[in-house]
Amino acid sequence: MPITLPQNLPAFDVLSREGVMVMSPERASAQEIRPLRIGLLNLMPKKIQTENQFARLIGATPLQIDFQLIRMSEHQAKNTAADHMETFYRPFSDVTATGEKFDGLIITGAPIEHLPYEDVTYWNELKRVMDWTQTHVHSTFGVCWGGMAMIYHFHGVPKHLLQKKAFGCFPHRNLQPTSPYLRGFSDDFVIPVSRWTEIHQADIARANGLVTLLGSDETGPCLVEDTAHRALYIFNHIEYDSDTLKQEYDRDIANSTPINVPLNYYEGDDPARAPLNRWRSHAHLLYGNWINEIYQSTPYDLTQIGR
Repeated sequence: MPITLPQNLPAFDVLSREGVMVMSPERASAQEIRPLRIGLLNLMPKKIQTENQFARLIGATPLQIDFQLIRMSEHQAKNTAADHMETFYRPFSDVTATGEKFDGLIITGAPIEHLPYEDVTYWNELKRVMDWTQTHVHSTFGVCWGGMAMIYHFHGVPKHLLQKKAFGCFPHRNLQPTSPYLRGFSDDFVIPVSRWTEIHQADIARANGLVTLLGSDETGPCLVEDTAHRALYIFNHIEYDSDTLKQEYDRDIANSTPINVPLNYYEGDDPARAPLNRWRSHAHLLYGNWINEIYQSTPYDLTQIGR
């Protein structure tokens, strides 16, 4: 939570420049508290696993979160029980029909990287979702393929196919230490990566208004801020559980799919040993910082979002 300091105290500017959460007494006294409405547009095949991963991270703050599960209207889940989807998820068409607004929305990844965006069966509806966020969501977080889809839709930044899958825990660097989204981040750390495509920094640099916050020498840009669209795009899976990469590796081995042992994941790169989680603390920091930034800036009156 922020520290409240008089705005004319020298420490206010010093701490602000360092990325410390600072709030003036006037702003603090004017705040009213209500639950934050955070939606999860879940495009992953393992819906329940993905729900748990994101709920664990956004539920770790002191703030009350109203967590809403959303699915594409024109796409039926094949890997999750129909009664679960019927009970807990609402189609996007229902959300728009009621005119609801959200403080935050997470758009997950999807295992469809090999397809051109326009060939995805629900691409037209997803474009409507992304446009809808500009008037009905205060801050949107696109994850892996979801982030790639957003940066392509809003800026035309393409994805590029890799010759082999980027798979493992790769070192990343904190490129913007004073960013409010990176409060508490180390200078370097590892993040799980599992994808067949990548985004090039040169393409990001050619777009207007994009800032790369986290990057890797091996796997490229990781976290990008898009202020104009009130969005963050992360191309890797910092939300993963300790054993998620193991599940993907074991699945591919069982299916005789060619796959490398995930790098820097098992101790000694030995899949017979237990994987090591070396990203959990940074995952909590990132999503906690995102929730805090939403809390600091979202209107108390939800109807004012997007105006």
